[in-house]
Parts: sequence; C-alpha cells; structure tokens
Amino acid sequence: MDLRNEIQEIAVEFPGYGYRRITRELRRRGYDVHKPVLRIMGEDNLLCIKKKFTPRTTDSDHALQIYPNLAKDMEVTAINQLWVADITYIRLDREFVYLAVILDVFSRKCVGWELSRDIDTQLTLNALNKALSNRSGIDLSGLVHHSDRGVQYAANDYINQLNKNDIRISMGRKGNPYDNAFAESFIKTLKYEEVYLKEYESFDDAYMNIEEFIEVLYNEKRLHSSIGYLTPNEFEMKPYLNIKS
Repeated sequence: MDLRNEIQEIAVEFPGYGYRRITRELRRRGYDVHKPVLRIMGEDNLLCIKKKFTPRTTDSDHALQIYPNLAKDMEVTAINQLWVADITYIRLDREFVYLAVILDVFSRKCVGWELSRDIDTQLTLNALNKALSNRSGIDLSGLVHHSDRGVQYAANDYINQLNKNDIRISMGRKGNPYDNAFAESFIKTLKYEEVYLKEYESFDDAYMNIEEFIEVLYNEKRLHSSIGYLTPNEFEMKPYLNIKS
C-alpha cells in the first residue's frame, strides 16, 4: 500500500510520466522496484496515454499510377485471398519512427511488418518481402493486396514486386480510412495493448518489443472473437482452410 500510494502521488505531480519514469522516481525516493510498477499503474488506471499528434503517413499527391479498389465488397473465404497494408507512426522520446504492416484479412494474421526511422518505399517493401517470405512456397497468384494511395505503395519497386508474384493490386479511395478497416483495427490494437503501455528507450527497444508483440503475443497467443476465439496461427492450421499450394 505504501508503494501504491507513492506511485499515485508521483502520477498526480507528474501526469505525463509513464511507468519507466515513475520507476526511476521511486528509486530516487528509496524504493527498490521495477516490475510491480507497470502492474500497479495498470490496475489503478495511471498509465499515460500519449497526446494525439499525427505525422503525415500518406502522401497521395504523386503522378504514379493509381489502381482501382478490388477489396470493396470482396467476400474472403480463405487465407491468401486478401492482404491489407498500412503505415502508422510510433513516438519515441526524441523522434518518430514508422511501422508498416500487412495483414491477411481471413485469419487476421500479421504476415509482414517493418519498423524504420524513414517513411519511404524501403519501409513498405521490407514489410512486403517479410510477408512473401512467410508465405514462401505458396502460390499467391490471384491474391489481392489492398492499401491506400500513398507513394510508398504506388512506387515502381513496390508495384514490381507485387506483379512479380502475380498479386493483384487494389487501392482505397482518397481520404477514406474505412476502405482499410482491418489494418486500422490491428494498428489500434497494437497501440493500446503495446505502444501506449511502454516508454521505448531507443529504436532497438521499440523494435524488440513490437516484434515480441506481433510475432508472439498477437499471432500466437491473442484470441480473436472474429475467428472463433482462436489465435491467427491456430486458425490458419485448421484443416478446412483453402490454402493454395
């Protein structure tokens, strides 16, 4: 109780502090603690939610080719029919970094992702290459890849990689986030269940924790109501799934 009261006093005095800064302040006050702080702050609703600030992640003001929306009203009945891709930002102490993700809509699995300091084509291309590697040996012809109209997705190198694998290209309408609701939902989950609960000390720290969340917690352990309260990895192993080979 003494520790809990001290945490509450610090949180009131410094409302912008996350658990790492509160832990250090506790040590300055003579407490030898680390792991219990995050738990107690969560129980007492003292975790700091970052102020909303949105760096621009979509630049659709370009002369590159724009593709029609193939995902609209598409009925998805198996994995590798529809992938959705998106980019978000993550705030570190002194900089913003950018996360590109690709999800399989049917299984909700994050099949590809990349974190970078640069919001460029290489960011999205690395995420795509990870997705292709994760689906190595599987015929992806006919798969629809859906994204916004951002320059990172319309760039020649990115389009060429999709065409090389016979993947159909789909892009959402300008300024309409609902075209990519599945990716938006995943990003919201990642922000509220991982990013907002942490204070990443460095880019490497952010990369390590986000990798753990996506590859282990989200894909392997987190239950999803939309797929029968299974994990994405479990759902993809179900025998009735129509997996091209």
